[in-house]
Amino acid sequence: MTGGAATTLEGALDGFLAHLRVERGRSRHTLAAYGQDVGGFVRWLAERGVQAAPDVGPDHLADWLVAREGEGIGLRSLARARSAIRQFLKFLVEEGEIAGDRTERVRAPRFHRPLPVVLSAAQIEAILDAPDPSTRLGVRDRAMVQLMYSAGLRVSELVGLRVDGVSLSPPIVRVFGKGGKERLVPMGAVAAEALALYARDVRPVMASDPRQSTFFLAEHGGPMTRQNLWERLLRHARVAGVPGKVSPHVLRHSFATHLLTHGADLRAIQAMLGHADISTTQIYTSVSRERLRAIHAEAHPRGRGRRQG
Repeated sequence: MTGGAATTLEGALDGFLAHLRVERGRSRHTLAAYGQDVGGFVRWLAERGVQAAPDVGPDHLADWLVAREGEGIGLRSLARARSAIRQFLKFLVEEGEIAGDRTERVRAPRFHRPLPVVLSAAQIEAILDAPDPSTRLGVRDRAMVQLMYSAGLRVSELVGLRVDGVSLSPPIVRVFGKGGKERLVPMGAVAAEALALYARDVRPVMASDPRQSTFFLAEHGGPMTRQNLWERLLRHARVAGVPGKVSPHVLRHSFATHLLTHGADLRAIQAMLGHADISTTQIYTSVSRERLRAIHAEAHPRGRGRRQG
């Protein structure tokens, strides 16, 4: 992209997305998210007469984020957009399109990151016990929810789990996370037993094609979909009497928080979750502190300011 006339921001965006796809191996979903966030920023700049990379000023990112917040965009979406645009600007620096100190002077407001929703151990147990083990779907669902909580998998990792990615001795699953990165995640004995029962008694009956490589199958014999998994989990949460929006990611949050509460090392949790940056995992330290405060306020005689007589 370097050399000659200044590159247009539209051309720079195309180069950035190509860089993410070819050199960094980003997934189709990630590319779509980056294209949406950075593309929105580029279009906003164009409406204000800014069309070349060197013309991006220190205040443009902050102004765009404030405008987006005023439109009612959620804090998580704003944080994601800010990160995407910063990476875009860093790419322009590396390509020689803008000076390095330009990105250092780009100010962006910080948004409070909401703490993830975490279920209690009792709520988790109720959900794990909700699927009916006397039915094929119940055996399958019990294996799925056990594995989600025991290994902290993302929904995409669970539905994409392959038969050859499941080891029961030792109990480990091999999954492919964001960017196609492979990792090995241990699971507990209870989850391994649930998977063994499903693999032995249910999956062979459900498989419409014996060559099907996906481990968890839908009722029609094909792979489970993300939507189907969400619906099944929410159904079991309602049977268990657990209110609110219970999703696969809530089980993932609960997995990490419960590990941390019981003394697991933060680096080990990072490896199991597949986080590229430890700062992403550190959000669970805040969750753990909040849980401790809540327990103290509820259980301590003076936790809520009560005075002893």
